[in-house]
Amino acid sequence: MTDTVSQGWSDLELAVAREAFDRAHERAIDQLVLAVRSRSAALNSADTVWALHDFLSIQRHTMEGRFDFQLEGILFVFAGLVKDELLRLEELAGLEREKLSKITAMARF
Repeated sequence: MTDTVSQGWSDLELAVAREAFDRAHERAIDQLVLAVRSRSAALNSADTVWALHDFLSIQRHTMEGRFDFQLEGILFVFAGLVKDELLRLEELAGLEREKLSKITAMARF
């Protein structure tokens, strides 16, 4: 990361953000695996196979868009992850109070 990109983020905050982001990503993958297992158990026709394919395509697009660690916009990402219960605010302890307040406020909507 360049200094201009990480400006406004301490080394501690960067480490906390990265760890929280990675933890949320793991949880999202775990949820996806469970969903795929459940849907796979119901495969009984070409239509259900193609529906699983469509589901996976959508999930891949969503995951790749959501889980691209960029500091620009990361507070919005964290708010969404908190709202979707993939991340808990406590896991962001170490971020400055203003950042946590913004994440908390955005997660309400």
